[in-house]
This record gives sequence, structure tokens and C-alpha cells, in this order.
Amino acid sequence: MEKTKSFIVDKAYYIVSVLVLAFLIIFVIFTFLFRTSVVRGDSMNPNLLDGEKVIVRVFAYTPEQGDVIIISQPNAMHLNLVKRVVATEGQQVDINPLEGKVYVDGVALDEPYTLEPTYVTGDLNYPVTVPEGCVFAMGDNRNNSTDSRFNSVGFIQTDYIVGKAVLKLDGFGFKKVAGKDYE
Repeated sequence: MEKTKSFIVDKAYYIVSVLVLAFLIIFVIFTFLFRTSVVRGDSMNPNLLDGEKVIVRVFAYTPEQGDVIIISQPNAMHLNLVKRVVATEGQQVDINPLEGKVYVDGVALDEPYTLEPTYVTGDLNYPVTVPEGCVFAMGDNRNNSTDSRFNSVGFIQTDYIVGKAVLKLDGFGFKKVAGKDYE
């Protein structure tokens, strides 16, 4: 009887310690390495839809052109934003609404991930140069996105970039978020 009681206590201790360790590992991973975020609105259609959940890499991240990022910078919508990096500091951005094209440093971007050509220029005077410590970010649904083209959002300070969206919940699994190497 005493042996059975000791066996049950040992098993219970083992199960509790495994659960606590698993919780701690998940806590560390989702606090320091990855986070989750929810897409709000239609500005990232067709790649990310309203209400979709994304996994965001936050550890040791430096924004690059083409990355989909989560932005916590205060803005007129009072929301975290999900946008695509179009240009980084020092690069020049120009938009030709007649052609529907975005130019970075004089080169038209190849953007197969956008919903349609870019006809909306916002309230900036182009060309603009991205200031140091900032990025210029736009939604993939270019004609239905409030982003860096508008003073209400403006250039995104890199200190306010939470991280890069790397995976999205797709049904019961995950799918890679389309980046500069569009798939």
C-alpha cells in the first residue's frame, strides 16, 4: 500500500513538473522570440484577411524591403497595423498613379502580392526620402489602405516595429506569409 502511494505521488510530481516546464518554455518562446497578432481590416488583401492570426518573429529582427511587419506606432486608427515594407532608411519612394506603379530609388517595384496597381498616392508630395531610423510601409490592398502615404500614419519608426509576420493560421495549420520572395 505504501509503495502504491509513493508511486502515485512520484507520477503526479512528474506530470506536474513536465506541465510546468512546458508552460515555461512556451512562455519564453512567445515572450522573447515570437508573438501572435490579429489582422484588422482589408488593407493586406489578398494575402492577409481581416481576422487572420499571424505569428510574428520579434527576436533580432531588422526590417527589409518586402517584409510584412506589425507596427505599434501611434496612429489615427489607434490600432497596431500590419503593412509591407516598401523602402528602408535613405531610399527614395515615388508613386506614379497613372501607371499604378511604386518606384524605389528610380526602379519600379515588381509586386505580384498586391491586389491591384497603386492609384492612390495619399497626401504626400513625391518623391520622398525615408528618414534615418524609419521605413515606408504600405498595405497590399494599395487603393484601400491607410499607410505611410498618409500623414495620419507617416514614416514608421523602426523602434515601433514589433516584428516580421512569418506564418499565418490557415485552416488547421500554418502557411508562410508572402514576403519579398513571393510564393
